[in-house]
Amino acid sequence: MRKLKNEELDRLDVSEFKAAEKSPIIIILDNIRSLNNIGSVFRTSDAFLVEKIYLCGITAQPPHNDIRKTALGSTETVDWEYAENTLEIIEKLKIEGVTICSIEQAENAKMLNEFKPRPNTKYAFVFGNEVKGVAQDVVDASDLVIEIPQYGTKHSLNISVSCGVVVWDVFSKLKD
Repeated sequence: MRKLKNEELDRLDVSEFKAAEKSPIIIILDNIRSLNNIGSVFRTSDAFLVEKIYLCGITAQPPHNDIRKTALGSTETVDWEYAENTLEIIEKLKIEGVTICSIEQAENAKMLNEFKPRPNTKYAFVFGNEVKGVAQDVVDASDLVIEIPQYGTKHSLNISVSCGVVVWDVFSKLKD
């Protein structure tokens, strides 16, 4: 097998990306500390045509060199908006008919492998702080809590890894 060159990958340019139909996925970053995690979420969001990213609370915003380093230009393609208050964004999205899903370990959480996204439904996935997770008031305001099953000794995944796992899983289920 021969590795493909970048020009053989048939990727969208920026204007084609902006015009492309987006997946019914929105990302909400709730008080993310790491600029590298933020950049990685942008890159994942670009890969799977995420509609928009909301950067909330202490979550840093582009342009920033440490975000740019991992985003690799995706801050220029993926729509994003800053909001100081995560709950205000959740309420706004709920009014628009978006289903809010916190990615967290909680009582009665739905395991990701058992989650079946509904057709013609837009989802906003909330990812929380690297230490404290998704804030309890945000979990309380969510329509659903989804947990990523884990089988090792650690209690959590890095936020950018969690985002990649969830977005890929939901994207692939919606494509089927």
